[in-house]
Amino acid sequence: MAAFERNIYLQLKTLEEAHRIWEQVFQARRTAMEEVPSHQALHRVLARPVVAQRSVPHYHGAAMDGIAVKAEATFDASDARPLRLRLGTDAFAVDTGDPLPPNADAVIMIEQVESLDDHQVEVRTPAYPWQHVRKVGEDIVAGELLLPQQHRLRPADLGALLAGGINAVSAFARPRVWIQPTGTELMVSSDCNEPPPGKIIEFNGTVLAAMVEETGSEPWLQEIVADDYDSIRNAMEAAVDSPADVILINAGSSAGSEDYTRSIIEELGQVLVHGVTMMPGKPTILGLVRDKPIVGIPGYPVSAILAFEEFVRPLLFNLQGLACPGFPKVVATLARKLPSRLGLEEFIRVILGRVQGRLIAMPLQRGAGMITSLTRADGILQVPQELEGLELGEEVRIRLLRPEEQLDQTLIMIGSHDNTIDVLANELKGRDSRLHLSSSNVGSMGGLLAIRRGQTHLAGSHLLDTETGEYNFSYIERYVSEVPVRVVQMAKRSQGLLVRPGNPKGIQDVCDLLRPDVVFINRQGGSGTRILLDYQLQKLGLDADRIQGYDQEEFTHMAVAV
Repeated sequence: MAAFERNIYLQLKTLEEAHRIWEQVFQARRTAMEEVPSHQALHRVLARPVVAQRSVPHYHGAAMDGIAVKAEATFDASDARPLRLRLGTDAFAVDTGDPLPPNADAVIMIEQVESLDDHQVEVRTPAYPWQHVRKVGEDIVAGELLLPQQHRLRPADLGALLAGGINAVSAFARPRVWIQPTGTELMVSSDCNEPPPGKIIEFNGTVLAAMVEETGSEPWLQEIVADDYDSIRNAMEAAVDSPADVILINAGSSAGSEDYTRSIIEELGQVLVHGVTMMPGKPTILGLVRDKPIVGIPGYPVSAILAFEEFVRPLLFNLQGLACPGFPKVVATLARKLPSRLGLEEFIRVILGRVQGRLIAMPLQRGAGMITSLTRADGILQVPQELEGLELGEEVRIRLLRPEEQLDQTLIMIGSHDNTIDVLANELKGRDSRLHLSSSNVGSMGGLLAIRRGQTHLAGSHLLDTETGEYNFSYIERYVSEVPVRVVQMAKRSQGLLVRPGNPKGIQDVCDLLRPDVVFINRQGGSGTRILLDYQLQKLGLDADRIQGYDQEEFTHMAVAV
C-alpha cells in the first residue's frame, strides 16, 4: 500500500449504541450442533432437550440394609407379640440397592431385626407398604424431560444423563475464536530474556485466549504478524476462510500510521463501529466480513481486556445459546475525589476493603497500558460519560473482580510506598490464604488523612518534623489526634539518591542535583521522601528551582528507579 491515511474517529458510538448495533448482528446466531459423549460434556450447552431413556431406579430396590418382607404379613408385630419370620420364605436378607424379591413390598432395617438362628428372625415393629424401598422411577421416569435445551451442563447433570440412559447429547459447538496478534514491535517471551528498546513482549494473545476459555469457547492463538498491510490482510483472509466463528485482531485499531485493521475490514467486509466512548478501549472496532463477526481489539492490555468483556464475551455466550452472566456488584464509598473526562465512560480500577463497617473504594493509578492495575484491582468503577467526575465520600457501584466474601478479609493500606509492603503482603498470604493486603501509594500525608477520614486500616508514614528531627508523632497529633491509633515501627531504612549503574555523573550529595548536567526525578508532594529532600535543600540553602526535573514527580520508589 503506497499511502495510508490515518483513521480518525469521526463518529464515536456510545457504549449503549455500540452494544445495540452489535447485539443486532449476533442475537439469533448459534454455533452448529454436534454430538458430545455425556461423560465429556461438562459445561457444554444443550442444543436440544434431553428426554430420559430409562427410569431410575428401573427396579424396586432396597433403600436400607435389612430384610425384605410382605408388609401385610407384619401388621400384628409388637413388643408384646414379637413376630417370627422364616428366612427365604417370609423374609429375605437384602443390602442397600438389592432388588426386592418377588411379592416383597417393604424393608425392615437391620437394626430392628433380631436374629434367632440361621433360619429365623424376629421383629417387633410392623412394616408399612414400600417402607425403605426405592420404587421404579423414584428419581427419573422414562420419557420425562431430563434437561431443557440451552442448558449449560453441570457436574450433577452428567450423572443424571448417564443414569437416564443418555450416553451422548446434542450440544452447541464450542465457539472457535481466531486471535491474531499484530505489531512489528512484538516478540514472543520465549525468544528473549530482555527485549531490546522498542520491542515488546506479546502477552495480550495469551490473556485473550484465557478469557475465551472462561466462556467455554476454543481459542485459536496465531503467530504474530508484523505491521504490514498485505501481511495483516492475508492473515485476516485466512481467518475468514477458516472454520473460526469469531475473529479478533489485536492492535492496529487506533489512528496510527500503521493501524490498518479498519481499512482491511472495510475492504473485505463492513465496519459497524469504530470508536466507542469508553476509556480505556476507545479504538475498538466491530465489523463483519463474509458474515463473520470480527473485532479490532486495542493494543493496550487494559483496553484489550475491557473491549473483550464488553463485546466479545457476550457474543461467545450468545453463540452457545446462553445469556451473558453479569458481574456481581457492590456499593462502596469513594476514598478520594475522582475527576473524569466528560463524554467518555471511564473504567476506573479500585481496591476495596471494609473499614469501620463501610466498604471503601480507593482508585488505582490509571493507564490503558498498565496490566498490573487489573491484577491489583478488587473491582472496576464505571463513571458515566455525562459526569466530569465523582466526589470524595460519594457512594458508587463497583463491579467486583474478586468474591465479595473476600473483601471482609482484606486489609487496606494507604500512604507511603515501601517495598517492605509487598514483603508483608506476601507473608500474610503465606500464613493465611484468606488474608489480602491491598495498598495504595499516595504518600505519607495522604495516608494520615485517609486514617482521619476512616478510609484505611493502615497508613505507611515517615514524615520528618524539621524542627525536632523526630518522625511522624507531631503529624499524628496535628492531623489524627481525634482518632485512636497505634504506631508500629515497621522498619528502619536509609534514604539516598538513586543513580545509574557505576554512578557515571559522580554524584555524591544533594548539592550535585543543581549541576547543569544532572537531571532529577522527584517524589510527589506530601510524601515523606519529598519532605526530607526539601528539608535538606533548605538546610543547605539550595534553590529547588535550579534542579532540572524537580517538578517531575513519581509516586513510588520503584517508579523513580526505572
